[in-house]
Amino acid sequence: MKRSFVVYLLMAVSLIITIPLYAATIEELKQEADQGDAGAQCNLGFMYQNGEGVLQDKKAAAKWYRKAADQGEAYAQYNLGSMYGNGEGVLQDKKEAAKWYRKAAEQGHAFSQYTLARKYFFGDGVAENKKKAITWFRKAAEQGNAEAQFFLGRMLKRGEGVLQDKEEAVKWYRKAAEQGEALAQMMLGIMYDQGEGISQDKKEAVRWFRKAAEQGNAQAQAMLAFAYYNGHGVLQDKVMSYALYSLAAINGDQDGTEVRDIVAKELSMPQLEQGREIAAELWQQIEGKASN
Repeated sequence: MKRSFVVYLLMAVSLIITIPLYAATIEELKQEADQGDAGAQCNLGFMYQNGEGVLQDKKAAAKWYRKAADQGEAYAQYNLGSMYGNGEGVLQDKKEAAKWYRKAAEQGHAFSQYTLARKYFFGDGVAENKKKAITWFRKAAEQGNAEAQFFLGRMLKRGEGVLQDKEEAVKWYRKAAEQGEALAQMMLGIMYDQGEGISQDKKEAVRWFRKAAEQGNAQAQAMLAFAYYNGHGVLQDKVMSYALYSLAAINGDQDGTEVRDIVAKELSMPQLEQGREIAAELWQQIEGKASN
């Protein structure tokens, strides 16, 4: 094996995975790929898919991914599944996409496990099957995939494909939340707020709502606004409540505008102006984090 270095594979959902590149030049890479080296074939597929060092050619990318995938290269199997799912370089075929995701998932590829679980959950390319969905979400979750941890928590909370277990749901929401998954942070906040699967703790609910709100989650912003309005887990502050409802409305919360206007009727003009300024500052902070 020749000297190696790392390239980054950009997945369909912007997941970055590192794999070894077995040659320092395109010529060496092609030679190794032609000789049947699965790693070289996979890397060559990536380069053609993204136009890295070669002219972008999605059909060539699919060809080289297939060669590597047929040899059992999990990254290539995932990428080939993604190309079938999106119709890149091949005719779109959701069933074929699921087939390749399954092959990679069976090798322990966490993101393929998560993707296959979603296929079963939504019935996309396979028959909808919540039990199979939760099986694959659990496998990915146990490998630390935050999105899978969130979905696993959601299914346990609702009793979808599994017996309802809110305590177990809290466990998986927490794992995802601690990795920065905003939806999990919001849901963990709700569990604390309602005392579902864990002792009710309004302060802890506020802490998690705040974390999700700071990531731009509109529902968490509305929940935090409600807490400030009522003084639940935090000192009552209707100006801050107004600001947060304003932010939630901007971010698409369906009731944000209506509730904000109700709160506005309880504020003086100086307080309204202060609330607008706070909302603008919070918006800038969130946008700043998102661009970093």
